[in-house]
Amino acid sequence: MTDAAAVSSSDYTLRPARADDVPAIVGLITELAEFESLTHLLEVTPEKLLPHLFGERPVAEALVAEHASGAVVAFALTFVNFSTFLAKPGLYLEDLYVQPAHRGGGLGKRMLTHLAQVAIDRGYGRFEWCVLDWNENAIRFYEKMGATVMPDWRLCRLAGDALARFKA
Repeated sequence: MTDAAAVSSSDYTLRPARADDVPAIVGLITELAEFESLTHLLEVTPEKLLPHLFGERPVAEALVAEHASGAVVAFALTFVNFSTFLAKPGLYLEDLYVQPAHRGGGLGKRMLTHLAQVAIDRGYGRFEWCVLDWNENAIRFYEKMGATVMPDWRLCRLAGDALARFKA
C-alpha cells in the first residue's frame, strides 16, 4: 500500500491489544524511534514489554489499529496518571504511531478520538500527551483537533545513571 490518500479509516479495526500483538507493537515502537532519531535509547523487546501490558500487574494499555489484511499498522500506548488539582485520574498517551503508508485517511484522528472517549467513559479529568517541538505536522494536527499545546510546561526526566544517583 503506497497511496495514503486511498486508505480509508474504515479499512481498519481499532481494538485493545492482545498478548500476541506485542511483537508487532515492538516493531512499531522501533519505527517510531527511527522517525524520532532516538534508536540509541531503544531497549524494548517483546519479552520486556509483555509483562507491563499483560502481566500480573499491568501498568499500561495499548490500542492497535488492524488493517483489513490482518496487519497491525498503528498503536497507541497509554497509562493512568493523576491530577491533584482535579482530584481525578487522567489518561496519558505515551506514544501513538501510524505507519507512513497508512496515514492520511483519518486513522490517527480516529485513534485519538477513541482514546478521548475512553477517558470520558472512565470519568477521567484529562487526556494528555507530549509532542516533540520540532514535529510541526503533529503540533498542527493536535491543535486542529482542539488540543492545547502547553507552551509553559517542560517535561523533566530522570533516567539511567541520573536516576540511580538520585536515590535517597
